[in-house]
Amino acid sequence: MLYREAGDFKTSYVADSQTFPIAFDRYRYWVVLAVAFLVVPFFITDYTANALLLPFLIYSIAAIGLNILTGYAGQVSLGTGGFMAVGAYACYKLMTAFPDVNILIHVILAGGITAAVGTAFGLPSLRIKGFYLAVATLAAQFFLVWLFNKVSWFYNYSASGQINAPERTVLGVAVTGPNTPAWASYLVCLVFVTACALIARNLTRGALGRQWMAIRDMDIAAEIIGVNPLKAKLTAFAVSSFFVGISGALFFAVYLGAVEVGEAFGINKSFLVLFMIIIGGLGSIFGAFAGAAFLVCLPVVLKLIGVDLLGWPTDLVAHFQLVIVGLLIMFFLVKEPHGLAQLWRLAKEKLRLWPFPH
Repeated sequence: MLYREAGDFKTSYVADSQTFPIAFDRYRYWVVLAVAFLVVPFFITDYTANALLLPFLIYSIAAIGLNILTGYAGQVSLGTGGFMAVGAYACYKLMTAFPDVNILIHVILAGGITAAVGTAFGLPSLRIKGFYLAVATLAAQFFLVWLFNKVSWFYNYSASGQINAPERTVLGVAVTGPNTPAWASYLVCLVFVTACALIARNLTRGALGRQWMAIRDMDIAAEIIGVNPLKAKLTAFAVSSFFVGISGALFFAVYLGAVEVGEAFGINKSFLVLFMIIIGGLGSIFGAFAGAAFLVCLPVVLKLIGVDLLGWPTDLVAHFQLVIVGLLIMFFLVKEPHGLAQLWRLAKEKLRLWPFPH
């Protein structure tokens, strides 16, 4: 079998601690990236981009951010939708105030602004935790949505209250606006999700990630051994909000093009991203991708089977989707708290030992 460590010797600490210690995993990683960057753009269509690929990539960034905060640092948050709105509106204000600046810089700056806002709303985590912290972040969700609805400066005094992304280009190709080709939107989101995943992976494997996990497992013991809870919790909120802000900016500028805060970034968005990391796996970067892929593909698959193939009513299929998601959340919380990521790890371990007895 190819999936073996036999003959794959490590001669340095760097080689022994790399993200993919098995050679087959490393080759597969580079193959996936090569296909994503060099093959998919030539075959992408508007439907696959808007229904599957763009939502998957954008929600993956949001799920990575929330997973850092909840899965690695143990700080429950129900304000993801509100922080995505901060990223979207920050990107909109930057795009309209500085039209000559590259849109990619606007997206990064929007993430930075969201990080500052997230850090401010993370201050209650220094005194409260658990259910009370969840309620505090839920209050942040409602406050941010109310703020963007009521203060007309955020949407440039538009009569409709809606924000619309101006057309912007990268290397002469439109990446926002109605004339954007599907492959351009896809590549912009793919670049951001690749960079965010690499940054998150390195952070969680480093000293900062170990501080987050120590706070998550037992904050009092972590403080006794020298972990600064102020630094650990606020950096978790800042990094998480940075990723969520980037996803909100991409969701508005590259994916939708026009949003209204109550519809696009309401409480349902916060729960959707939370369900992604619960199903995908808490404390796992791969789990963020797995959960995002599952919840993005589920409604498409159910529509193809239920509506197109079996002829069921659309509202029945929509309710059936909610039932499936609810059952899966209960299953993973009770039977497998680490979600699809843990099932994937178990499958790989069995493959490594096959055909020998387990």
